[in-house]
This record gives sequence, C-alpha cells and structure tokens, in this order.
Amino acid sequence: MWLELQIFGFRALWSPYYLLFVLLISAFYFYITGPKRKTGEKPPTMGQQVYFYSGMLLLYIIKGSPVDLMSHIMFTAHMTQMALYYLLFPILVIKGTPKWIWEKVFYAPVLKPILKVLTTPLISLVLFNGLFSLYHMPVVFDYAKSNEIAHAVITTFILFTAFVMWWSVFSPIKEYDRLSPILKIGFIFANGVLITPACGLIIFAEVPLYATFTESGAWMQAMTLCVPPDVLSGLSGSLSGPEYFTPMPLMEDQQLGGIIMKITQEIIFGILIARIFFGWFNRESDRIDPLPANMQTE
Repeated sequence: MWLELQIFGFRALWSPYYLLFVLLISAFYFYITGPKRKTGEKPPTMGQQVYFYSGMLLLYIIKGSPVDLMSHIMFTAHMTQMALYYLLFPILVIKGTPKWIWEKVFYAPVLKPILKVLTTPLISLVLFNGLFSLYHMPVVFDYAKSNEIAHAVITTFILFTAFVMWWSVFSPIKEYDRLSPILKIGFIFANGVLITPACGLIIFAEVPLYATFTESGAWMQAMTLCVPPDVLSGLSGSLSGPEYFTPMPLMEDQQLGGIIMKITQEIIFGILIARIFFGWFNRESDRIDPLPANMQTE
C-alpha cells in the first residue's frame, strides 16, 4: 500500500504546512514557559514537558503524517485517528500545560462563566459523546467530508468538547476539580457506555454507511481535504475509489474501524481507571495511622 500512496506526493503524505503549525505551537509553549515567563510563574516540570511535546508529536502523527491520508482511504484508519485525537491527545496537553497558564484561560472575564458551565461533568459528558455520535451519522459524516470548512469547524469543535470532557478528570485547578476519585472512575466508565452506541451502529450495520468510502465522486471530494487539487486532478481519471489501495472489503473495513475505536477506547479508559484507583487507594492507605511500635498483639 505504501508504494501506491506515493502517487499523492510529498505534500499529501507528510503535510509540511501542518508540521510547521505544530512546530509553531511547540515553540510558543517553549517561549511562554521559558523566556516569557514572569516572576512567580513556575516553569513546567520535566514530566509536563514530556506530556506536552508528546502531545505535539501525536498531533502531527495523526493529522499530518500519512495516517491522515489513510483516514480518507480506509475507515479503519479514520477511527484509529479519531480515537487518538479525541481520547488521548487532550489528556497529554492538559497534563503538560502548567497550572498558571490554565488559570489565565479559565479566569479570563469573558471565558470564565462559559467554561464553568461547559466543564460541569454531566454537561461535558453528554456534550462530547453526543457530538461524537452525531458526527458519525452518515448524513453528517459525508457532509463534513465534502466541505473543507465544515470538516475543520466540526472536528475542531468536537476536539474542544473532548478537552472540556477530560477537564473533569484532569483539571489542575482546584475549583474545577469537582469529582472525587471514585466519581472520576464512574465518569470514565459512563464515557465508555455513552460512546458504545456509535461504535455499535458502525460494527453491526448490514450495509456500508458512508458514501465517502463507497461512491467514487464522494470519495474524490473527500480526498481534496488532504491532497493538493492539482495532484488530485491529475489522478482523477485513474482512481475510482479506496479499493485501489486496499484489498479489504468495505464492510469488513467499516466493522474493523468500529471495533478498533471501541478497543482503543477501552484500553485508554482502562489505564486511566487503574491509575486513578491505585492513586486513590495509596493515598487512603497513607492516612491510616500505623500501630504503635510497642503495641502488643494478642
């Protein structure tokens, strides 16, 4: 498959402009947490820097590398991209950004009342999962893939709701850390339950759902999101659809995509639940007063 993808050219495969965008974000983070940092603003710890720059690397891999091109060819690649983009990337950025930066954002006069409502656990939970499920309804999905502006607006807004949702679990600001460890575990579990219907619809559908992957015209239109128009126009006569690049039948690709999304979600959520639980358990154990050394046991 890699050799076949070469026909789209370097720009489509490696998105140099997107790489520049990611590098600028990384440089801005370095500048405001380093030379631009004011007295009293703590520099990011090594752990925070690892989280943030790992997030930037992940962002480029899923949105700028050949993975993004593949997401327009195989539904399996699309769902892998979505799982990492919405369920892992926000966590890395939240944990990698110093608290004082978040305080500037969340205490800004205009943003504070809006973010206070949107980060309410129940609202953030329903908002993210509702929009994620809505996006994967065939009519919405195909429309987003056919229009560059609509695609950018919809996917960016869902990413925003993913940040809002994960804020309920990882907020470094005490005022917004509303959930106890047990409730955080329940919150993550509820996320897994609410995202299941969308995955189930995809996995158990009896026919291919998305024209983007089944109809030549819709597929070529979707490819304009990541392939330069001049390159695509030169290939339009020789390409009929994604089947040119993969022998996997459409139905199997669709079902595998839904399964991968669900499995990836379960792995990420399972790791988070385990970390929260054992962190809480260890803290509770430390609070138990040890027996006096001279106490006799009967």
